[in-house]
Amino acid sequence: MSDPLLPALVDTFGRRIDYLRVSITDRCDLRCTYCLPKGFKGYEEPAHWLRPPELLRLLDLFVRSGVSKVRLTGGEPLLRGGLTGLVSGIAALPGLRDLSLSSNGTQLARLAGELREAGLQRLNISLDTLDRGCFARITGRDALGNVLEGLQAAQAAGFSPIKLNMVVQAGVNLDEVESVLAFAMANGHVLRLIEPMPMGSTGQAVTPPDLSALGQSLAQQHGLLPCVMGQGGGPARYWASPDGRASLGVITPLSQHFCATCNRVRLGVDGTLYLCLGQNDRVPLGPMLRAGASDAELLQALHAGIAAKPERHLFQEQPQHVMRFMAQTGG
Repeated sequence: MSDPLLPALVDTFGRRIDYLRVSITDRCDLRCTYCLPKGFKGYEEPAHWLRPPELLRLLDLFVRSGVSKVRLTGGEPLLRGGLTGLVSGIAALPGLRDLSLSSNGTQLARLAGELREAGLQRLNISLDTLDRGCFARITGRDALGNVLEGLQAAQAAGFSPIKLNMVVQAGVNLDEVESVLAFAMANGHVLRLIEPMPMGSTGQAVTPPDLSALGQSLAQQHGLLPCVMGQGGGPARYWASPDGRASLGVITPLSQHFCATCNRVRLGVDGTLYLCLGQNDRVPLGPMLRAGASDAELLQALHAGIAAKPERHLFQEQPQHVMRFMAQTGG
């Protein structure tokens, strides 16, 4: 891997792309109702997954082109074999400022410590409910205890603050937001309420509640004030207590979309670059790499793709436009 910086990734709307979400597996040990349908078998063949040297080669090009934030996603990324070594390799890339991972937490108890030692900096954990029965109905597994154990292990390993992602669904877990917020505040976590993304038939079947109004109401009840958190440029709007010990965020990709400031793209497990969750534009970087493309050819394709990044998603206008599921794209 070489050191020289390359031209920055800037789309035709002036948005600088400095954040890459990388799916390292499309498999998951849960089956959340808003993510994948029962009986889904459309997984990518493992033979097509990017191998660690291939992934590191692509990530080196991204980081040298100005990407400073990488988040590992899935599916469930903790199911990927050799994860610790992969994290160590990514963390060593010169110029990378922030390396994080999104997980459902079921495997976190056994991996939190070694991931922290390998260089992982931040964690986002899915937690849609604290009710064991509701958890099983949403995810298809009675695994809430595993997630809570994983959260404890992550705190003990030094991850702080941990962000809890709660996908809120009317008639499913809307009435549990208060209890999850209380849990987050008591344990020093950041709770983020998320509108379900209408990805595939499962996501399109969910009607999201008004999270903007809910967030404002909860913030007022708990004396939280508007604030800016983390690395900036993210989709969440936050409130925090004056002492910074309690934080709440909302992510509203539909009711109040944040496309005008979008700074991210997604790399699928096979190396396909997805330019927008709500569009079908893509760049086959992985297949190009395996066909023998040079770094110059990969960079040319990457810049051409970024130049074609759509201005915004069309989830409301064309709900059937994107039928791939979230796990196929990368969370």
